[in-house]
Amino acid sequence: MVFFGRGRAWTLLATLGLLCCCNFNKSRASRTSGTISGQVKQEEGASSLERVKRGWVWNQFFVVEEYTGTEPLYVGKIHTDSDVGEGNIKYTISGEGAGSIFLIDELTGDIHATERLDREEKAFYTLRAQARDRLTDEPLEPESEFVIKVQDINDSEPQFLEGPYIGSVAELSPIGTSVMKVTASDADDPTYGNSARVVYSVLDGEKFFTVDRHTGIIMTAVADLDRETQDRYELVVKATDMAGQMGGLSGSTTVTIVITDVNDNPPRFPQKMYQFSVSEGAAVGTPVGRVIATDADMGENTDMSYLIREGGELFKVTTDVETQEAVVAIKKQLDFESKRTHNVVVEAVNKHVDPRFVDLGSFRDQTIVRVSVSDVDEPPIFQPADGTTMEVQEDAKVGALVGVVTARDPDVKNKPIRFSIDRTTDQEMIFYIDPESGAITLGKIVDREIACWHNITVKAEEADNHTMASFSPVSIRILDVNDNPPELATPSEASICEDAKPGQLIHTISVVDRDEPQSGHRFYFTLAPEASSNRHFTLRDVKDNTAGIHTQRSGFNRHEQNVYFLPILVVDSGSPSLSSTGTLTIHVCGCDTDGAIQSCNATAYVMSAALSPGALIALLVCMLILIVLVLLILTLKRHRKGQRMTEDEEDMRDNVIKYNDEGGGEQDTQAYDMSALRNLYDFPESKSDSGPDIRSLPQWLQANRVGGGADGAAAAAPADFSLFESYIRKKVEQADADLSVPPYDSFQTYAFEGSSSPALSLSSINTLSTTSEQDFSYLSDWGPRFRQLAGYYAPERPEKEGS
Repeated sequence: MVFFGRGRAWTLLATLGLLCCCNFNKSRASRTSGTISGQVKQEEGASSLERVKRGWVWNQFFVVEEYTGTEPLYVGKIHTDSDVGEGNIKYTISGEGAGSIFLIDELTGDIHATERLDREEKAFYTLRAQARDRLTDEPLEPESEFVIKVQDINDSEPQFLEGPYIGSVAELSPIGTSVMKVTASDADDPTYGNSARVVYSVLDGEKFFTVDRHTGIIMTAVADLDRETQDRYELVVKATDMAGQMGGLSGSTTVTIVITDVNDNPPRFPQKMYQFSVSEGAAVGTPVGRVIATDADMGENTDMSYLIREGGELFKVTTDVETQEAVVAIKKQLDFESKRTHNVVVEAVNKHVDPRFVDLGSFRDQTIVRVSVSDVDEPPIFQPADGTTMEVQEDAKVGALVGVVTARDPDVKNKPIRFSIDRTTDQEMIFYIDPESGAITLGKIVDREIACWHNITVKAEEADNHTMASFSPVSIRILDVNDNPPELATPSEASICEDAKPGQLIHTISVVDRDEPQSGHRFYFTLAPEASSNRHFTLRDVKDNTAGIHTQRSGFNRHEQNVYFLPILVVDSGSPSLSSTGTLTIHVCGCDTDGAIQSCNATAYVMSAALSPGALIALLVCMLILIVLVLLILTLKRHRKGQRMTEDEEDMRDNVIKYNDEGGGEQDTQAYDMSALRNLYDFPESKSDSGPDIRSLPQWLQANRVGGGADGAAAAAPADFSLFESYIRKKVEQADADLSVPPYDSFQTYAFEGSSSPALSLSSINTLSTTSEQDFSYLSDWGPRFRQLAGYYAPERPEKEGS
């Protein structure tokens, strides 16, 4: 099958066809098939092959993009050598765009493009061609694949797809310093012609920057770019295809180039002198003022530090890291009277200096800060300022001069000063101060032995302005005088053994003296005049402020004399010297063979010998036994008392409970005491279990029992209650006369229930006068407390038993 193109394709087809045909004729004779399509015919017999004549096969078409004609664009023609022109062959195509974009004439094999093609959207289409028998629709040859390429035209301009472009370059960079690179893309075919060959140029800003024609690298064109003059530039870069030739398409973009800062500018103070004012009373550290040096640079290149070149004795400078200001503050207290104006030289220095620009000049600047000190009214100043120490002897009299404090007014006016003592530091008013001269005198006698130091506070204030006051501590030391005699140190007692030998040291005495002489203590010891005739002991001065007591004889007997009193005279070395007499008590004691003291008292010695450890233990045991016995007796008494109280509480016969009022009810135990009635009769408990003894019953009940009749069947005689009635009547009269007792209706009587009650009596006592089949003899088995009740309910005895 042969493919025929058109236009430029025909020329290329002829050239390539000639070359291919020549190569084809030189091929081996056994070759039986073409490159794209062909047919192998088998004749009769399988052993013989016949080579069929073939034409040149062309499998690629070209179509120009962006065709704008009104008729379909002819692409090419397919043809097979089997077609002899009789019209019995049908050509068909299939694949990409077949039937829609590309149509084929079935009879002639001509292919046309019906749509406008764009190479940038699709560069080629792959299709398959088929020759079939028109009648049977059988394929005459195998399918052949061919390609329709869209031939490029320069219809796409270059585009900067990565824009907008922003680059940066440091100021003062040399010429040719690379800034950044821009790239333009062209959608045309880079393999065909110059449609995609792009070159670059600068349209705007070419005075300061250039761009490489082929690479698109932007570079500096001058060496004096200054950020402080202009910190950014806007360039317009153009890209043109067709290698910049006439008729090429172009596109442009804007490039922003930022000039970065370098430290090429030193700090500068806007003024060469600043003036501030501050009060002389301002505290140390108080800011006086702020100054700032400007720097045309930016960022860390503006960081600077400040220092004082002159005037650093009274002032200091610090740097505010946020505002980059120099803060001038007071370093020492200012004094208007000493100096009223101070000139401080402040210098600003860049922290980060670029060595490349050192030759541009010094990266520091100076200014003068003039500080004027204003006068204020200041409190007096003591001299010395840290306090005064004074001394006075303890024997000084009232009004004696202790010392003088001085103070002055530091102001120019030098106002008069008045002094006083802060009485919170001298509540006892021991000292007095003259308000005008400041002389401190004694107001009371002082004693060094009570207080050797006194600390007071003196106040100095202006005479006409009491708010201007200052205070100063004054320490007063009380000097010692010899006004206390020496005394023997305690304890002033000693002991000797009965068998002490002559010349034996028995005690060393020492002295205490409340005074403290500057030259130290020196004491002298002698026996008092009244002890000059002493023949038992002697005193020897050791010369080191102590003395030794020695025995003068032997043979001491504590039973004859167990205590000796030795008066000793002690004299100090003061001026005038003072003395005192102390008594040393010497006990005569019994000692063992080793000289250890056993006892210094005869009676105590005998008692100690009599009371051995065993005797002491026995004595303690006896005391313990006595204590236990006392505790047992107390416990038994308490136990008996508790039992008695329990029995009294259980015996409820002593109370009559009242139920006919609306009082406390059954819980009310403030009833009438029946103990008086019970004393009239004796109700002893029955001794017999068979029945109550008639003698144990009341007299009125005995009479009733006795008067029952000989046969025991007669009715009981009525009881005589006259005794009860007279007793109760007497009590009622007493209650009516006594206003402190309740009225009569609060009493209850149980002797008689009355005879007119319609409900009759509910008391079980009536069973004594009635016949009942119930036997209450079992009550006597309940114990002694129920025997009396059992006697009430005992059955009547026959007459023969009663006789």
